[in-house]
Amino acid sequence: MILTGNSLVNQRLNMTKYLSKTNGQPHPRSLGKRNANRPNARKRIFDAASELFYLKGIRAVGVETIAAEADTTKMSLYRNFPSKDELVAEWLREHDANFWQTWDAMSSRHPKDPRRQIKAAFALLAKHVADPKARGCPMANAAVELTEKHHPARKVIEAHKAKLRARLVQICTQMGAREPRLLADELFLLMEGAQVTTQTLGVRGPARNVARAAKMLIDAHLLL
Repeated sequence: MILTGNSLVNQRLNMTKYLSKTNGQPHPRSLGKRNANRPNARKRIFDAASELFYLKGIRAVGVETIAAEADTTKMSLYRNFPSKDELVAEWLREHDANFWQTWDAMSSRHPKDPRRQIKAAFALLAKHVADPKARGCPMANAAVELTEKHHPARKVIEAHKAKLRARLVQICTQMGAREPRLLADELFLLMEGAQVTTQTLGVRGPARNVARAAKMLIDAHLLL
């Protein structure tokens, strides 16, 4: 049944009349509104690169692909980012900022309860590794690909992981573990391993038990 008013047929007829009045081109005011809502070139490039790097890998994605996905040019990309290496570093810096913003917000809900803080962290990790679309930790993935010590992203990766390890030591100390550094390292390895195994054994592999394994580790240390 064809309805009047907003039917698909009427929409097409109206568009035909509209384009005939403008010689087949959209009205300039329509273009202006569309362009006003469109992100600038830098954001389009950054967003496209972030998604491509995470889903396909850093080495597998060239600047031509990024520019095409962002609907811009290589020249525009290099105007906004000095190099692909710097673009990778910037992507990881944003991930680092978002990670700690989430972690701190989560911790602030349990300011005097380190045990609940770590429980919340592993609950969030369990949710992440259960997502079939997830490809693990961007930092760990990048570390495997970027072997050059002087790559600008290496410092971002190393600083992020060092801060995470230090934060775990702090929490384990606050929990009263007899060997807080050992427990922190065990929890750190559990976090890293859970995200790696999802890439080989999937969401139904060992990673699905990450929160339970963390609880058992903590219980064992606190009972010593």
